[in-house]
Amino acid sequence: MRLERLNYNKIKIFLTFDDLIERGLTKEDLMSDSLKVHQLFRDMIEEASTELGFEADGSIAVEVYSLQAQGMVIIVTNSIGEKEDGEEFLDDYIEMQVTLDESKDIFYQFHTFEDVIQLSSRLFELSIAGGRLYSFNNQFYLLLEEDISMNTDNLIAILAEFGNPATITKYRVHEYGKIILTEYAMRDIYKYFIKKKKDL
Repeated sequence: MRLERLNYNKIKIFLTFDDLIERGLTKEDLMSDSLKVHQLFRDMIEEASTELGFEADGSIAVEVYSLQAQGMVIIVTNSIGEKEDGEEFLDDYIEMQVTLDESKDIFYQFHTFEDVIQLSSRLFELSIAGGRLYSFNNQFYLLLEEDISMNTDNLIAILAEFGNPATITKYRVHEYGKIILTEYAMRDIYKYFIKKKKDL
């Protein structure tokens, strides 16, 4: 689980699917309003309080974005200043309003361009030619949006050999990063860096 403070009353939590499994939860559990889910949110907020000094009481908004390959991005907003005058909450009282959204995109981060080149060799052989490639903060990011011909779990296993699930959103990378290849990233990288070597 990774925590990041976005501003004085908002934090971002990134949970991998392994984090959920360790807590005895599935992605589907987050769609329900169960005690286990409320306990998960309480644990996350308690950890955010310890690590980031984020204090949540009263009403908080929880936005959960399920990312197909990576896990979940959870945005927690504390409704500071929205309490009516004279209204007080008990210390352990938290009212949660949960919003869920799911993305079919696969978004992975790579430390070096060589990792991306090696990945392109594997994926191109499996008839995966697409993808958009970005550079941001000395890292490379691959976004796969189109329908993939192979099993998603198998694809994620291959991606995990070369990189890690991205813990920032594709919107942030698109806004602040540099687009290296807008489409057919795997095909073009394979063509320029792998095929040329083989042809020499």
